Amino acid sequence: MGAATVRLFVAEGCKVVISDLLEAEGKALAAELGAAYPGQAAFIRHDIADEAAWQATLAFAIEHFGKVDVLVNNAGILLFRSLLETSKADFERVLAVNLTGTFLGLHTIAPHMIANGGGNIVNISSIDGMKGANSLAAYASSKWGIRGLTKVAAMELGHRGLRVNSVHPGGIDTVMTNPHGVAREQLDPHYTMVPMQRTGAPEEVAAATLFLASDEASYINGAEIAVDGGLVIGQYYQGFPGAPGV
Repeated sequence: MGAATVRLFVAEGCKVVISDLLEAEGKALAAELGAAYPGQAAFIRHDIADEAAWQATLAFAIEHFGKVDVLVNNAGILLFRSLLETSKADFERVLAVNLTGTFLGLHTIAPHMIANGGGNIVNISSIDGMKGANSLAAYASSKWGIRGLTKVAAMELGHRGLRVNSVHPGGIDTVMTNPHGVAREQLDPHYTMVPMQRTGAPEEVAAATLFLASDEASYINGAEIAVDGGLVIGQYYQGFPGAPGV
């Protein structure tokens, strides 16, 4: 999703700092975009759970592009493990990346945006930050936390010229959720509970993120947009009226 978001933002004319722990992949993406859009993308290695790394990334962005107008807190990790089998270390590791990393992004970048007259922040949560899910104790906790943190930030920063919103992807075909690269047409039959009857594409999440970061969303603050094909609204009672095939 991060790569799809970067590609879309750059194609729309933005100058983007790509930050990730995956150095080879990040440099390759920056080179790809640099060839098509010279001077619009740069990469820095960044551990988002590290406060000093956030300061270094902000300095890098200012050095390359002058200021930061938009922050997308996208990085995250996923852990499938039952509640009783999740150790304290497991739980804290997921929260450190997903929730603390998002907090540090807000804490580091928001003062810079305020000093420059405003900005937009989009936090990538999950539909598992809107509902319960078995085997996702740490992940769901972190995503619910992002949802709440977004609301607080929207309140505290809205009157200071910043908008803060969250995006909640559902089943999106990414390396994190589909590490073996199964073809999307093979994934879709597993999404019969979703009104849209299919998995989602990273580009569909990127489009929602771009909208929230744009002036077209100028009066949207503290909102949550589910990009999930309708999964979070409920699941079908199969065989009853209104379900697929009935």
